Amino acid sequence: MKETIHTLLMATSLSFWSGLAILTGSGAVGESAASQSQGQADTASQHKDAEKQARPEIEKQRQQQDQQGQQSVDKDAVAALQETQKAITAIAANKTSDALAAIEQATGKINILLARNPSKGLIPVSVEVDVIDNAPRDARTALELAMNAAKAMDDDDFPAARVLLDALRSEIRDRTYHLPLATYPDALKEAARLLDQKKNDEAKDVLLTAMNTLVAIDKVTPIPLLLARTALNGAQVESQKDKAAAQKLLEAAKAEVMRAKQLGYAGKDPEYVALNNDISNLEKQLKGGGEIASLFNRLKAKLAAFTNRQSSQQHKQQQSGSGSRAAR
Repeated sequence: MKETIHTLLMATSLSFWSGLAILTGSGAVGESAASQSQGQADTASQHKDAEKQARPEIEKQRQQQDQQGQQSVDKDAVAALQETQKAITAIAANKTSDALAAIEQATGKINILLARNPSKGLIPVSVEVDVIDNAPRDARTALELAMNAAKAMDDDDFPAARVLLDALRSEIRDRTYHLPLATYPDALKEAARLLDQKKNDEAKDVLLTAMNTLVAIDKVTPIPLLLARTALNGAQVESQKDKAAAQKLLEAAKAEVMRAKQLGYAGKDPEYVALNNDISNLEKQLKGGGEIASLFNRLKAKLAAFTNRQSSQQHKQQQSGSGSRAAR
C-alpha cells in the first residue's frame, strides 16, 4: 500500500482541537481553537448545505464514510488525550498534584491500549470526512494549473505549489488522526519526571508536543469517479426507454472518468484507458440494439473496483512537533 509521509501542523486542524475541547470541557488550547473555528462555521455550513442539495449522492457517500470512520475511533485513546489536556490545564494553573493525577490516568489508558494492541502502532482518535471540490470543470484550465504547479515545484516554491495543487482537488477526504503508541507513553513518563523536579514549563512543553505529534492518515475518493458511477446507473435505467438519454449519460460517465485522470488521481493508471474503451464499446452496442445488460453490469463492477482501489490508498502525514505552540 502506497504511503507518502509529509509534515503536518496538527494544531491548525481546528475541528480536531475544538472537538477535543468539547469532550474535555476545559483547556486553553481547546478554547482557542474553538473560538477560531467559530469564525469559519457559517461559511462552511453554507457550502455544505449547497453541496448536499446539488449532489445528494456525494453527501450520501460522505455520510457512509464518516459512519465507518467513527466506528474505528478508540475510546481509551481519546480518554488518554483528554487526560493529557487536563494535565496541561492543571500545570498552567500551578496545580502540580492534579497534573500528576491526570498523567497517571492517561498512562493507565495507554497501558490498556498497549496490552490490547501489542503489534499496532497507531490508534485512531478522531475522524474528519469532508467534501473538497475546488477543481475546474474544463480540461484546459486543469492542465494549466497542473503545469504551473509542476513549475512551482521545480522552482522550490512549495507554498505556490500547494495552492495550485489544492485547486485540482475534487474528492471526499477521509482523514483519521492516530495516537502513536511508540512515542506517547514515553512523553507521559518524561512529563511526570519533570513535574517531580519542579520543571513545570518543560513538562507542559513535553505534553503539548505529545498531543501535537499525532499521525494523520488520509484516504481520498475521487468525486468524478462517483459521478461516473451515478451516470452509468442512470444510463442503464434510460437504456430501457430512452436510448438518446442513455447515450448522453454514457458520455457524461466517460467525461467524468477522464476528468479524474486529468486531476491526477493515479492519472497514469492504465485502467483509465480500459474504462474509456469499455464505455465507448457500450455506446456502440446501445446504438446497435444488442444485448447490453451484462455489459453495463461488468462496466459498473470494474468502475466500482477501480474507485475502491483509489480510495484504499493511504497518505500518511505526521507532525514533527516544532512550531505547534506558536500556532496555538
